[in-house]
Amino acid sequence: MNQEKYNPTAITLHWLVALLIAIAFSVGHYMADLELSPWKLKVFAWHKWVGVTIFVLVLFRMLWRASHTPPALPAGMSKLMKNLSGLAHMAIYLLMLAIPLTGWLHSSAAGVTVVYFNVLTLPDLVGKDKALSSLFKEIHESLNWALLGLVILHVAAALKHQLVDKDNLLNRMRW
Repeated sequence: MNQEKYNPTAITLHWLVALLIAIAFSVGHYMADLELSPWKLKVFAWHKWVGVTIFVLVLFRMLWRASHTPPALPAGMSKLMKNLSGLAHMAIYLLMLAIPLTGWLHSSAAGVTVVYFNVLTLPDLVGKDKALSSLFKEIHESLNWALLGLVILHVAAALKHQLVDKDNLLNRMRW
């Protein structure tokens, strides 16, 4: 069946995850230079809660996507552009999983257990190790910048389709 739009669940997951990523990125950028204080610890906890939520939603989104065929890309798109689009989407999905995982690994190696909404204690993924903590922090930050670049590319491509190609591609992800 060739539908023209994503279904409401896919659309909701897309925009919810996009919003949460924007929040997590903004909060992460804000908290990076804060001095150690009770406020900084609260902000870090909020950032982690958003990250864990993103991770869970992306896993659900991937399961949903695997069981629901997305709408076809415009017939006028070249095979190369369709392949590049697929690679970009795959990279975005991988980053949406790798970023929360590297944040969790960073916290574990720093000796700070992640407690989701102050209720669910997540297991430490590695033992306390200052060097490993620094490494995972750097990886976490680098992956975030890579995701930002891909998101900018994703938005630019969607706008190009809508405004230049006028193929209504953007409407596939609207409610």
